[in-house]
Amino acid sequence: MKPAECYTSIPKAVSFVSSGPIKFDEFTLDCDRYELQRGSDNVRLEKIPMELLILLVSKDGKLATREEIIHHVWGKDVFVDTEHGINTAIRKIRQALKDDPDKPRFVQTVTGKGYRFIAECKNGNGVALTATAAQQHISVSPVKEKQILPLPNNNSPKWKVIAALAFVVIVGILVAFNLGGLRERLFSSNQIGPIHSLAVLPLTNLSGDKSQEYFSDGITDELITALAQNHSLRVVSRTSAMQYKGVNKPLPEIARALGVDGILEGSVMRTNGQVHVNLQLIYAPTDTHIWAQSYDRSLNDAISLPEEVSQTIATQARTAPPTVKPQRYINPEAHDAYLEGRYFWFMEDFKRSQQYFERATQLQPDYAAAWDGLADTYGAAAVDWIIPPAEAFAKSEQYARKALALDDSLPEAHTSLGAIYLFHYWDWSKAEAESRKAIELDPNFALGHYILAKILFVQNRDAEGLQEQKISTQIDPLSGPTALGVAYIYNRQIDAAIQDLNQRAQFRPDFWIEFNLSTAFRIKGEDAKAANALEQAYLTRNDTKSAEAIRLAFKKNGMHGVWEWSLDRELARAKTQYVSPWVLAWQYAELQDKEQTLAKLEDAYKEHSAFLVFLQKEPVFGFLHSDQRYRTLVKNIGLQPAY
Repeated sequence: MKPAECYTSIPKAVSFVSSGPIKFDEFTLDCDRYELQRGSDNVRLEKIPMELLILLVSKDGKLATREEIIHHVWGKDVFVDTEHGINTAIRKIRQALKDDPDKPRFVQTVTGKGYRFIAECKNGNGVALTATAAQQHISVSPVKEKQILPLPNNNSPKWKVIAALAFVVIVGILVAFNLGGLRERLFSSNQIGPIHSLAVLPLTNLSGDKSQEYFSDGITDELITALAQNHSLRVVSRTSAMQYKGVNKPLPEIARALGVDGILEGSVMRTNGQVHVNLQLIYAPTDTHIWAQSYDRSLNDAISLPEEVSQTIATQARTAPPTVKPQRYINPEAHDAYLEGRYFWFMEDFKRSQQYFERATQLQPDYAAAWDGLADTYGAAAVDWIIPPAEAFAKSEQYARKALALDDSLPEAHTSLGAIYLFHYWDWSKAEAESRKAIELDPNFALGHYILAKILFVQNRDAEGLQEQKISTQIDPLSGPTALGVAYIYNRQIDAAIQDLNQRAQFRPDFWIEFNLSTAFRIKGEDAKAANALEQAYLTRNDTKSAEAIRLAFKKNGMHGVWEWSLDRELARAKTQYVSPWVLAWQYAELQDKEQTLAKLEDAYKEHSAFLVFLQKEPVFGFLHSDQRYRTLVKNIGLQPAY
């Protein structure tokens, strides 16, 4: 295509003519000046999002379809990834308006169709605009159709100059509007650096069916797993990334919180046995688009998509591609059941996760990941005191070994077995060997580093344990929110523990964060702060009754009164359900009741309670160190004495 012809084929961006500013809520949109203000402050909004916002406002509550948006903002003949362009523009509009997509005040998503502006609009005099008045108030000029003009005689010097000038104008327009990502390619040295760390944000479910959330979350999880195989790229684990599901925050802010320089985001739609996935890679420091791609796959072929994407992302991130593992056949129905099992496992609904993992193994008996899912389900039930440990760990071991027999390259299964050696067999050397094998297979596996840290702490290798926990936290900053704080407590770095736990409590209130914060304050002798943190722990569960009881107990008899209330509560609960003797031992220890504490610890030993391995690390049991019964327990568990 010759320069002059090329110029006439580029559609002009949508233009608007208004008759004054439009007000909605606390915002003023001035189309003449191309400005958005909040009160008296200007709100920064780039050209494409601004044009889309004006278009949405002009519709005054009527739906703007995705096709209409493409036509008016880009024009029908511009070959850019408009689908991602729309998503990005909507995201930036919502950021500017501080609009929550789950509870929108301004921009409402009509799944699969388009968007609607739902706020009431008024003119400069405060008069509400009807649909007709809004369209008159903002006139949306149609996009000019492509015209092919006859080319002049190319031998004429005058037209050579014009053609050259036209070419310069074309490049300027392309760069200005960033069409086809040209701006990034021309100025990448200034805007885009190599990506060393990456977060995969939860893919948006575009099916319009909430029951399909497990599928979009599952694809997100498998993308993270595939990308983590690239050992030259640090990939944030699922748990941290999932904190940003549905969160309307600027990408650079999310990237700073997760400590990454790259963000992969997108959407998933599954209909009639087909999967449509949209992905885009963003260089977070400058919020610059690097790459985008849409994929259409059958359910059979969608299983291999994460591996394919991981190779592409490696190229775009300028890192060495991960080693491609031989693909094993996975029955699509079994895969679907596995994804649903993982979905409920992460929600800690272990009963339902067990049902789906079992269905996956029934549909495909050689599905190693599904067997490991069952191992994780029973292991978590044991550690979380849901069922007695002997029963739970026996099944967890059976399923972990089954998974490894089918696929010895699964780091998750090696970690499961390592946890079983740690918590059930109290065999530190085998536990460490399995854990290190998992990390060798996947250095980015945060849970592997977390379990290894626990194994090292049990062996009194506290400095090594703290270092491993720091690695785990760096990979997955928001997973195991108490892990680093507890590691500091185990190292008796109490001020560091308080600082870390305080920061996490402010970011995301959590029962166990506040509980461990209470423990740290108790160690320092700051009982008022300890009681307040414990009160806050119950408020995170909306248990105002318990929070009030703690406040009154502390007022009456200090922390001793608080722990008397807590013990009575656990003893009452033990009459109707299983309560671990370890939990009761802790309650008695807080009350400095030596005889009852030792009796419950001995009961915990008889049932092989998982947490007995941390007996020497927990400061609450420090007052027992000189007691012979305590020392006998330490010896019987196989711990190296630390007293």
